[in-house]
Amino acid sequence: MGRSVPVNWTRRALLGGLAAAVIFINGCRAVGPNYSRPPAEAPTAWKEPPPEGWKNAAPSDTIGKGNWWEIFGDPQLNDLEMQAIASNQNLKAAVQRVLVARANVKTARANLYPFVSTDPYAEGARVSGTAPSPPGAQHAAYSANTLTLPLEASYEVDLWGQIRRSIESANALAQVQVADYENVLLTLKSDVAEYYIMLRYIDREQSILRDNIDLQQKALDLATVRHNGGVASGLDVSEAATLLNTTQGDYVGLGVQRAQFEHALAILVGKPPAEFSAPLKTLELKPPVVPAGLPSDLLERRPDIAAAERTMDSDNAQIGVARAAYFPNISLTGSGGLLSANFAQLFSIPSLIWSAAAGATQPIYAGGRLSAGMEYARATYEESVDNYRQQVLMAFQEVEDGLSGLRILEEQAAAYDKAVQSAQETVDISTSRYRDGLAEYIEVITAETSLLANQRAADQILEQRLLTTVQLIEALGGGWQDSRVYSSSTSSAGTSAGATAAGPSSPPAP
Repeated sequence: MGRSVPVNWTRRALLGGLAAAVIFINGCRAVGPNYSRPPAEAPTAWKEPPPEGWKNAAPSDTIGKGNWWEIFGDPQLNDLEMQAIASNQNLKAAVQRVLVARANVKTARANLYPFVSTDPYAEGARVSGTAPSPPGAQHAAYSANTLTLPLEASYEVDLWGQIRRSIESANALAQVQVADYENVLLTLKSDVAEYYIMLRYIDREQSILRDNIDLQQKALDLATVRHNGGVASGLDVSEAATLLNTTQGDYVGLGVQRAQFEHALAILVGKPPAEFSAPLKTLELKPPVVPAGLPSDLLERRPDIAAAERTMDSDNAQIGVARAAYFPNISLTGSGGLLSANFAQLFSIPSLIWSAAAGATQPIYAGGRLSAGMEYARATYEESVDNYRQQVLMAFQEVEDGLSGLRILEEQAAAYDKAVQSAQETVDISTSRYRDGLAEYIEVITAETSLLANQRAADQILEQRLLTTVQLIEALGGGWQDSRVYSSSTSSAGTSAGATAAGPSSPPAP
């Protein structure tokens, strides 16, 4: 007879072989293409000449660290921005989406390791002594106990890299959610600034109308005095009253828009409209000089471009997952534990039980399902490439729109400033001529109407310049790197997502 093999030696050999297999498998190259960012057409310079004071900027430039609204120098705007960042519900929801994506990375990563479980079992039973039995067989009653303490393990061998590609895809999607969070944050900051500017524009409009109401009231008083003295007709009085009432109606009507902008700001800062109010304050902001960079900086600073690029990485990894489906799926299972009839002998060597098995599943015929999966994965990746390049082109368009808008609006503002000065002089001259009886009142009406129209047009141009400045900063990706969501998780998946989200050119996490 051959010599028996010790049980401990057999178990050690099995575990050693399993460990060697795992090391070998992890060293195998995953099937499917490795990711590299496809090129996107980027101009070397802006078509529109940058305004005076611009400079080339990197993502670490002052304008790219988050608090870009401070360039307007308005303390109330600064306070509203910080309230929105702390309390906006859409932003909080975006944070949760990041955490969900990071949890998915952990779930995908867990498939690299064995799954171990236990199912303790205890049973007591008695067999009847009078139960039916075959002829001649003796049957006696007896009682028995069964105590089982099993330990089972299963492991899917990632020989072709299917699991590793799934982890790569999940990690890229986590980075997409970080970029989406940044996009929500950037949009939130821009919305707060824009609604605040529009609110202050209404305040300025009301201030202009109040000044004109005072001016028109004086004109009405003058026409009334002249009419009572028999110098002017009642037509002059009625025309002056009509203009005054019209201006007062416009003034009251602006209250509707102001209330709506105030309510919108309340929602952005996470408050019910009934609990939020913004005191009247004339728009005194001036369009600042916005530091900007070269066109290529957009690929580093815009979160929507980063999200589109990370989506390409995820879709590319799915090609590897689809490719691995063509190859055998190998799984290892093992179980061990203790089995005894009584607790006293349960933890003894004779009570030890174990088993080990290996299996493989190889697709032979799937009716074209595997090839369709490959076609789907490749088409999805190509779609994400096209979407990425389109996003880049749209980003360049938005910046060019902002540059051309600022240039044209600046020239338009200078023209309207001169028109306001001329209109004011015309009002002064026509009022003086009417007072001296040298002109009809229609001359005063025309002058005052022209002054009001030019003042409101100049005010609107100022609002458009400020809004265009905010939109240009948003188009440049202002605020891209300042993120508090990166520190919300200390896991390896979270760290990877936070590290790579700072720029789409960063390498994908392993």
